[in-house]
Amino acid sequence: MRAKALISLLSLAGSATAADPEFMIQLHEHHFMPSEIKVPAGAKVKLIIDNQDATPEEFDSFALNREKIVFPNSKGIVFIGPLKPGRYEFIGEFNQSSAKGVVVAE
Repeated sequence: MRAKALISLLSLAGSATAADPEFMIQLHEHHFMPSEIKVPAGAKVKLIIDNQDATPEEFDSFALNREKIVFPNSKGIVFIGPLKPGRYEFIGEFNQSSAKGVVVAE
């Protein structure tokens, strides 16, 4: 009886820890690359912001309700979603004229 309960518990734990889809966005010379990320609608998504610049940047999105400072030459993680289909803009708060991008949920 205990073995059966343990197997049931382990199978539930395995499905609960399924990895979220990951998308890498590089920040280089105050530009996001790629500047457009397509993500699945209705899913929680992990964005990895790789700041390759020598200065900090703040990933900022009113549409996604997210802010994250990413220090120089380091990575930051931002979870978004689940999102409805649509376009969600983001900027680099410290370099708004050049650091721009959009998440497209489809």
